[in-house]
Amino acid sequence: MAPKKKRRFGRIRKLPSGRYQARYLGPDGVDRPAPQTFASVREADDWLAEQQTEVRRGDWVDPDAGAVNFEDYALRWVKERRLSPTTDELYRRLLRLHILPTFGGLDLDEIAPARVRSWRSERLDATGAETTIAKAYRLLKAVLQTATDDELIRRNPCRIKGAGKETAEERPTATVAQVDALADALGPRWRLMVYIAAYGPARPEEQAAMRRRDVDLDNVGIWVRTAEPELTTGRRAPGDTKSDAGKRFIVLPAFMGKDLKRHLAWYAEKTPDGLLFVGEKGKPFRRSTFGRKWRRARAKVGLPENFRFYDLRHTGHTLSTQSGATLKDTMVRAGQSSERAALIYQHSNLERQREVAGGIDARVRAEREKAADVPDEQPSGTERARDA
Repeated sequence: MAPKKKRRFGRIRKLPSGRYQARYLGPDGVDRPAPQTFASVREADDWLAEQQTEVRRGDWVDPDAGAVNFEDYALRWVKERRLSPTTDELYRRLLRLHILPTFGGLDLDEIAPARVRSWRSERLDATGAETTIAKAYRLLKAVLQTATDDELIRRNPCRIKGAGKETAEERPTATVAQVDALADALGPRWRLMVYIAAYGPARPEEQAAMRRRDVDLDNVGIWVRTAEPELTTGRRAPGDTKSDAGKRFIVLPAFMGKDLKRHLAWYAEKTPDGLLFVGEKGKPFRRSTFGRKWRRARAKVGLPENFRFYDLRHTGHTLSTQSGATLKDTMVRAGQSSERAALIYQHSNLERQREVAGGIDARVRAEREKAADVPDEQPSGTERARDA
């Protein structure tokens, strides 16, 4: 009888219960038992072979490393990112409302792909907010990817293809007449804000930070240097623009020169560094107060409830692209650093398609008339078709 071959990796022993226990010495020098017992030697041996393969490939992860509470890790992850106030607020809100109620009490290594799938399905059913849940999924995936990079877990359990992709509906636009009507409905104090949003086009948080010194009357334009978004708590968070490209000089349509002069004379704070937009009581622009005025003006003009003030920016870019602006032109005016963001405004709506078709029609008619003036012994196929 051949002698029994000595095991080179790990140990297996039979327990009094009849089941088998497997153990091995980890790369960290710690004796590591399997998390469960096995019904046969073969099953125990297969488990040891998997551990040996991971050690040889350098894929071995300390099985105790993932015993870190997800909530503690996620909150520390947000803090370490040094995010902008608005992004920090968004991430903490997504964690509080959508992620921590399910995963907050679990350790990192307890979050499995099946649990992630069930969580996403439940959130979609409960909220119907596909865009918000896509954001929450992306955040969860980012946190767990860092945990993977930190070697706390072996592999990111967020593996749902396309789950983090947002498919936003195309935003509505206003006509020039509707923009004018909105400016009139909001009143002279906010008229310039409407026009800068539509024809600048500047973001609301950029307008909130604009100062008297930013206005250039000679060149009919305005500088965007900073941004002051308003958090849900009502606190303003002065800081940089959304990207480096956000710092820019916006050349405004010439007709706005009169509006700029009048606003500076009547409504802007009088100090050289005074705010351009302040409320009736001289206080800084507030989203909540302006929001009530906006909703009344929108209803008066007859625009749909889903038309946001931010959609004036979309309106302005649509008008500029229809006027011949290139992709680069759009990026500069929008203060965007990526073509992907600028392409949002490069869509072609029905009216633009009619304009394009009209141009083709005029060109074809002109060419046909030109050809008809040249005598030809044999009529062309186009002429025969037209005369048929």
